[in-house]
Amino acid sequence: MQPFKCGPDYIDTQFHTLASGSQSVNLDTWMASEEHVREVYSRYGADSDVCVTEGVMGLFDGYDRMKGSTAEIAMLIKVPVVLVVNASSTAYSVAALLFGFKHFHPQLNVVGVVFNQVSSESHYRFLEEACREVGIVSLGYMPKNEGIRVPSRHLGLTLMVKRKMESLIEEVADMVQAYVDVDRLLEITSVSFTILPEKENLRRKPMKIAVAYDAAFNFVFRENIDGLKKQGTVSFFSPLKDKHLPIADWVYLPGGYPELFASRLQRNKQLMEEIKTYAERDGKILAECGGMMFLTQSIVTDKRKEYPMCGVLPFKSTMSQAHLHLGYRSMDMQGETWKGHEFHYSELENPEALPSMAKLKNAKGKEVDTSIYRYKNVIAGYTHWYWGEKDIFKLWENNGTDIY
Repeated sequence: MQPFKCGPDYIDTQFHTLASGSQSVNLDTWMASEEHVREVYSRYGADSDVCVTEGVMGLFDGYDRMKGSTAEIAMLIKVPVVLVVNASSTAYSVAALLFGFKHFHPQLNVVGVVFNQVSSESHYRFLEEACREVGIVSLGYMPKNEGIRVPSRHLGLTLMVKRKMESLIEEVADMVQAYVDVDRLLEITSVSFTILPEKENLRRKPMKIAVAYDAAFNFVFRENIDGLKKQGTVSFFSPLKDKHLPIADWVYLPGGYPELFASRLQRNKQLMEEIKTYAERDGKILAECGGMMFLTQSIVTDKRKEYPMCGVLPFKSTMSQAHLHLGYRSMDMQGETWKGHEFHYSELENPEALPSMAKLKNAKGKEVDTSIYRYKNVIAGYTHWYWGEKDIFKLWENNGTDIY
């Protein structure tokens, strides 16, 4: 089974991977072209018996009306839609809701529904009647269970959280087997699968690439990592555990939860010193969000404890006045438009200590105060960039320090 996720979420994809045993893939029509999304779906799904794509927000919710929505992506990759409807405070009235979803867009193929938060078998009978009126297959339901709660997204995927999630997944799987007609679900969602030719990647001189990946740094898009593997040898290292930075032409520090692991990170002084030396010697680093926080002078946690970090960038990062920064971001650089997503609670103290390399905009084209910084050959910022169909190494070209 191959899982997919509509939109830029890099936390849900980790839950998918835990539940399915297969690494999940993002499908996003704002960060990538429609052609690329179709090709990605084809490439990762070709060898699987079942592909499951989780939506994002409501069915028709996009960055601009329904652009980028679950509905748009479902039509793009030509798959039917199964709704999951919260029925906790309704019964026959869901007929109007289902009718609206089924007929709002004539090209969207809504075939079935699973009801959630159902109080009893008799409650479900009312919901079944509503489905018959509308002409949507009722595939079953999930009963109310106050014990099922997904851990907070800001706890990180620690060993303890993973164990809790694995236990939760087993419990939910048992409920699905008992209350949902999975065979019927597979029957009504079966479609022919179109295999598209894979687009050729730009080949460069083989590189040695080091990627930070552990409980503190794991906000990655699978297509980004697989793209790097086509450009050379990728070595993964853990800033929490490994004492040395792998020999590399290019280092990637992705986002994550460094603030939750600041105490452990600050104890790994050998690795932090090697990263700082690498940066000062013009080593090329891309640091995103939590990866950028790791490169600052220090991290101040929400408990106002301060922990020294790598000291490459002239900022402090702080969680002491945390509030959410969220949304799509784009910038024009090296003759191209680069797109990504911003999601963080931390802030930088003295963010003007370095100028921004470019003006960043949101999905509506309005300038935002998010910056992207360059120090020597370190490029860092809060945006998680998507480069599935781009050459990320172009960001280091034409600056007198070409990477090749």
